[in-house]
Amino acid sequence: MSKMLPQCYSVFLADDDADDRFLFEEALMQIRNNVKITALNNGEQLMSRLEDKKSHHPNLIFLDLNMPLKNGIECLEEIKSDNNLKNIPVVIFSTSKQKENINQAYIKGANFYMYKPDNFEKLKLLLDKVFSLSAKSLTERPDIDNFVISV
Repeated sequence: MSKMLPQCYSVFLADDDADDRFLFEEALMQIRNNVKITALNNGEQLMSRLEDKKSHHPNLIFLDLNMPLKNGIECLEEIKSDNNLKNIPVVIFSTSKQKENINQAYIKGANFYMYKPDNFEKLKLLLDKVFSLSAKSLTERPDIDNFVISV
């Protein structure tokens, strides 16, 4: 039997869109009540928080691609090149469905990629799918054909 995710789970969400952050938090609270969400406005805030020695590291990072100051790919590169951070699973959470963005996220080391859905119910289904993965499935990267999580 695969090891399930921890009972109390910490998630960082880096997204510059306040509405997307709000909807993400609402959806996640409705499907999982044991998740602590830390929402960050951009990539610089995310990296500062991750590099802060007094701050805890999350179990999972959801990362938007298109953000000001530091974009998602830049953050992903920093995370995956840092020995203290590289084992934290990263799910790219983006409106982009461009194959080049998906391929780049895969090459740079993201664990999964998911499109921001067009409605709240689909968002809940997507998040439930992510949080239903075993800890092993979440940390072991799939092949490119199974990289995009969809409903």
